[in-house]
Amino acid sequence: MKEIKAVVRPGRMDRIREAMRQFPGFPGMSVSEVDGCSRFPAGQHPRSVKEALTDYSRKVRIEIVCPDEMVEPIVQIIADKGFTGHTGDGLVWVTNVENRVRIVEKDRDFARWNRASGRLIETGPAT
Repeated sequence: MKEIKAVVRPGRMDRIREAMRQFPGFPGMSVSEVDGCSRFPAGQHPRSVKEALTDYSRKVRIEIVCPDEMVEPIVQIIADKGFTGHTGDGLVWVTNVENRVRIVEKDRDFARWNRASGRLIETGPAT
C-alpha cells in the first residue's frame, strides 16, 4: 500500500482528473489548493528579500492511497498530464502506508505492518 502525493499546476488538473477517471479501478483522490515555490535554478538567486518572500504561486496538491501495483501507472499519468516543460511543473513522491481503514465500511482489507515480527500480515474486515 502506498500514498502518492503530487503538487501540480492548477491548469493541468483537468487533464489529470480526466485521465484518472479513465484508469480502471482508480481508488479516488483528495485535492487541495496550496501555495508553493520552486527552487531557484542553479546559479540564480533572489535579487531581493521581497523576491525571496513572494516567490509563491498557486498549486494543487493531490493525495492518493492505492495498492502497490497501481503506483507506477498513476505516477505516470500525473507526470505526463502535469508536464509543461517549464520550471514549476511540480513534484510527485510516493511513501509507504502501513494500514488504511475505509471509515464507511470499517474495513481493513490491506496489509498491516506487524512491528513485533517486522513482517507484513494480512488483515480481514474489522470486527
